[in-house]
Amino acid sequence: MKNFKTYLQADKDRVMALMESSLRSDIDLLMRCNRHILEHEGKQVRPAVAILIARAVAGDVTEDTIRFSAAAELIHNASLLHDDVADSSSTRRGVATVSSLLGPRPSVLLGDFWLVKGIARILEGDKNASRVMGLFSKTLSDLAEGEMLQLEMAESGKTTEKEYYRIIYDKTATLFETSALAGAISVGATPEQEAAASEYARCVGIAFQIQDDILDYFGNEAMGKPVGQDLKEKKITLPLLGAFKADAAQEQKIREMISNIGPESIDYIRNFVLEKDGVGYAKAEMEAYLSKAVKALDVFQDGKPKEYLIKLAAYIGNRNK
Repeated sequence: MKNFKTYLQADKDRVMALMESSLRSDIDLLMRCNRHILEHEGKQVRPAVAILIARAVAGDVTEDTIRFSAAAELIHNASLLHDDVADSSSTRRGVATVSSLLGPRPSVLLGDFWLVKGIARILEGDKNASRVMGLFSKTLSDLAEGEMLQLEMAESGKTTEKEYYRIIYDKTATLFETSALAGAISVGATPEQEAAASEYARCVGIAFQIQDDILDYFGNEAMGKPVGQDLKEKKITLPLLGAFKADAAQEQKIREMISNIGPESIDYIRNFVLEKDGVGYAKAEMEAYLSKAVKALDVFQDGKPKEYLIKLAAYIGNRNK
């Protein structure tokens, strides 16, 4: 992915510069919190999708592309700050969360600050700002509904594939989709190109979350993702749902175990998923979504942006953190 990073570097530098300028404040505590997050930024996948889609459509980006890409990342980080409070997360990307360092209140307030700065960047758009704001508004509603549905399902232990896919669309794929659409809109894409961008990003976003749920069965302590974290939070995800298909006789027993989850139960459920190849089931579903994502790109002309969109899909399917 070295060439991928090089190709995007100038555009992503512009996105980062806009984020940093957007977050300036004369409140020292706020700035220290901002620096803590910016110094441990992730791979900025959502801005990368927006930029690559814009380049696939028009060969270049506009100021709106940069604004909307920065907004997507600001809003993404705002949602993580809120999630860390909801999930009582002590680490993220292997680094202490603001919530664990300062408490839930500063994390919520910081999330609100990042959120409004993202909205401000959208409203500065030269063209179609109102339409793009509508897309991000829907995404914010999706994020809230997804979180609430996940909490409801964790409480009841009744998650099925229908609810699972609704949750991962609302919590993950919707922001991928809106980022891609915003990138397409920023360069005047045709309706056909917009539809392709939407389908690509929706499928990539779903695959991204399935892979994240697969990784929960293997863990990555260095990245703050211990084995069974989802199970500790009573989340029934696709690997377990796949294992149920292979051995329905165990389903009710395991659902009851999850309602009173403990270390021994986590080990039992993890072994059940691995023995029944629930991970294999989830991987097959993930790969099907990635294939759909790549197929959607047929609308775009061959070239570097399309090539890297394909490589990005492959990276998502193979990532280990």
